[in-house]
Amino acid sequence: MNFISKEFKTTLFLKFFGFLKVPMIFYCNPKVVKISEESVEIKISLKRKTKNHVGSMYFGALSVGADVTGGAIALGLIKKSKHKINLLFKDFKADFLKRAEGDVHFICNDGLLISDMIRETELSKKRVNKPISITAYVPKKLDNEPVAKFVLTLSLKAS
Repeated sequence: MNFISKEFKTTLFLKFFGFLKVPMIFYCNPKVVKISEESVEIKISLKRKTKNHVGSMYFGALSVGADVTGGAIALGLIKKSKHKINLLFKDFKADFLKRAEGDVHFICNDGLLISDMIRETELSKKRVNKPISITAYVPKKLDNEPVAKFVLTLSLKAS
């Protein structure tokens, strides 16, 4: 029996990946709330490390959250595919709608699109670029009202 949740395993992976490869991820300490093949929800807590001078989440921390959220679902699907595929983000668009004055939850529901991209990459052996969407919320303060919306162009290439 497997007693360790997929969320816990993915959170540990993000911690190790951040520590070894991308220290900014480690510094922001993201935690996986929910993950499936279709969607992922990641939380970054509002703490002294992630706050700006007005007490809301610093846009750098918000950007890390969007990056990690898009990357987590893609990495999980790539691992499941058992193919060697490199992942990068080609560009990044952010709309900051409200101050993020609490723990921020980042949600990406583009798992099916990313899965299709992986299949296309495997078959064509060429780079595949598509935009994916991530929305950020502060549920304890604003319920389901977004504080930021991100569009990142995910770029996959078989290696």
